[in-house]
Amino acid sequence: MAAQPLESPIRRTDPEPDVQLQEPCLEDGPELWRLARESRVLDVNSPYSYTLWCRDFPDTSVVARDGGVPCGFITGFARPASPETFFVWQVAVDHGHRGQGLARRMLDELGDRMSARGYRFMEATVTPSNTASTAMFESFARARGAELVRTPLFGAEHLPEKHEPEVLFRIGPF
Repeated sequence: MAAQPLESPIRRTDPEPDVQLQEPCLEDGPELWRLARESRVLDVNSPYSYTLWCRDFPDTSVVARDGGVPCGFITGFARPASPETFFVWQVAVDHGHRGQGLARRMLDELGDRMSARGYRFMEATVTPSNTASTAMFESFARARGAELVRTPLFGAEHLPEKHEPEVLFRIGPF
């Protein structure tokens, strides 16, 4: 299955006009794993899981490509128990592309696509120390005129290896 370009007009003010946003394809799995591993902040899943994600959830995920090479991604899925909600699983941006708004651009693309498909809410979890993700989701909610509700989801007692608690961010309705 070839990656499908997403309909997202690139604005002249876009700091990275050559970076294209697409749905991931099966061949992107190893690169998504590499980006997650090299982020040094994400919980890294197995290479198999990223490849499986690209196969099973391309319509709820985004890959950013610079010259055809993945330089960022968002993985997400539709929540089976909440048909109007999609969940953002991981957001990663290559070190050389950070600080240029790429994560937010990918989130906007995914939000637009999922909203057009009838989803009214986005969820994600964020650890208390992740101020960059907190700011990104707050900015996303403000830009859409949507409410952002935070509730504790998983405490440290639910997660191994001294993992920080995960706070659920619920944004919507769109």
